[in-house]
Amino acid sequence: MTRTVNKGATMNILVILNRNPYDGTDVTWNALRLCGALMQGGAEVRLFLMNDAVDLARNETVKPEEYDCDLVAMLKDLYEKKVALKVCGTCMTRCGIHRNRPWFSDEIGGKMSDLADWVLWADKALTF
Repeated sequence: MTRTVNKGATMNILVILNRNPYDGTDVTWNALRLCGALMQGGAEVRLFLMNDAVDLARNETVKPEEYDCDLVAMLKDLYEKKVALKVCGTCMTRCGIHRNRPWFSDEIGGKMSDLADWVLWADKALTF
């Protein structure tokens, strides 16, 4: 059965990523693919990165040789397609391999209060 978002009503979906983008699993890849599919279905999607997922928003994060997909490029593509994106500012200094390195955009820095606002905004919140 295929479901699509009712074109008269927009679903608000919040996706929260917590994991290192290249952790040997497809979790981050599948989460980014889901964001794209939800957007294509008419949903408004917001993406919040925290914990080790913050490395996904850093240019220093390079696709390992054994991976066939560039997750940073996938994120940038979603961002260019207007997925709202915030990255936990506290996690910038505490988490990830590239601690204290800047994001690919200054506009995406976020705070816990941003996440709280987005949780309240969302019809559904998904965590990966």
